[in-house]
Amino acid sequence: MEALDDYSLLCIWTAIAIYAGAFVAYAFDLASRSAATADARAERELVSVGSGGSAADAAAVASGSEAPKKPRHVMARIGTALTVLAFVFHVAALVLRGVAAARVPWANLYEFAMIGTALIVLVYLVVLTRVDLRYLGTFIIGLVVVLLGLASTNFYVEVVPLMDPLKSVWLVIHVFVASLATAFLALACSLSVLQLLQARRERKIAEQAEKTGARFLATLPTAERLEALAYRFAIVGFIFWTFTLIAGAIWAQDAWGRYWGFDVKETWTFIIWVLYAGYIHARATRGWRGNPSAWLSITGFAAVIFNFTVVNVFFKGLHAYSGLS
Repeated sequence: MEALDDYSLLCIWTAIAIYAGAFVAYAFDLASRSAATADARAERELVSVGSGGSAADAAAVASGSEAPKKPRHVMARIGTALTVLAFVFHVAALVLRGVAAARVPWANLYEFAMIGTALIVLVYLVVLTRVDLRYLGTFIIGLVVVLLGLASTNFYVEVVPLMDPLKSVWLVIHVFVASLATAFLALACSLSVLQLLQARRERKIAEQAEKTGARFLATLPTAERLEALAYRFAIVGFIFWTFTLIAGAIWAQDAWGRYWGFDVKETWTFIIWVLYAGYIHARATRGWRGNPSAWLSITGFAAVIFNFTVVNVFFKGLHAYSGLS
């Protein structure tokens, strides 16, 4: 079984290396988008000068819109292909770890990072079949590389038998759903970051400023569209997080004889639920949109990362299952 775990480690580091290549490809894609936008703007300015500068040309230049020709985004396609290849190695690492442990491979912090990042990539790839979100590749794959790399170097532990409280079907359900919720909230956070950048660009365009921010933003949807997408992903993530909270309480009753005990992990899980509930409620009923909603989405995901890293490592409690000594 130790040999299987060694192969799992080999697969996970291979996945990290390929993810890093995908990240570079996606970064080049953003750079090429910026260059294409600059070239298109220069071409329109030449046309405008040659034709006497019509109002329509001036409006096109001000908006930073692209030429009618649809770009192919070759580097984004390469990044996606590398992401799929890395995901295959990622899943292989999970399967080998699970076989070596003779259980589901998410019983400690290292394993949770493995399954959590795998689901982030899976959700991203599945969504790509319906909506072109390849412009998110740099953010999503960059996050996966960082989280998976930190987990593999700092949180890795050898396969050990499960602690008694973890010997439950709720380990399969509760942790998997929490990981799935994290995946959707990660996409919502990435979209919110882009929303802030795009809103800043649109504001500068309205003010007719000479510099309007990163040029690749001209190839992305509007800030309003990015916000709408982030909101949809946040709702799905919130539903899964709600189930995580309920399932955790049921598991706590089975393991410790109480549904709620204000353990630090339980408290932070509830804080995250409140943050996203406030975000969804404020946007749906109060019309609280734009930058404030984006910052709340980002704050919520920062709390998720804090919950699964700092809380697990530095806070002691009944949920101290990081596996670290």
